[in-house]
Amino acid sequence: MAHADIGGAIIDSPTLDLITRERAKALSPREWKFRLAGYGYAIKDVQGAQVVTKLPQGTELGVLPAHIH
Repeated sequence: MAHADIGGAIIDSPTLDLITRERAKALSPREWKFRLAGYGYAIKDVQGAQVVTKLPQGTELGVLPAHIH
């Protein structure tokens, strides 16, 4: 299993913009996660934070800012 280094990595700007746009379009968190999967991303909950990962490898890209949840 992959582990999250909570507190470090910053998500690059284009990816964060995509995640933010898709969150605005989605009616629920479940739909948002489904939409992101179509782009090859996933959100996982780790120690109370949401971490963005790249599918299918599960490579962690960084922690989502609190205002996006």
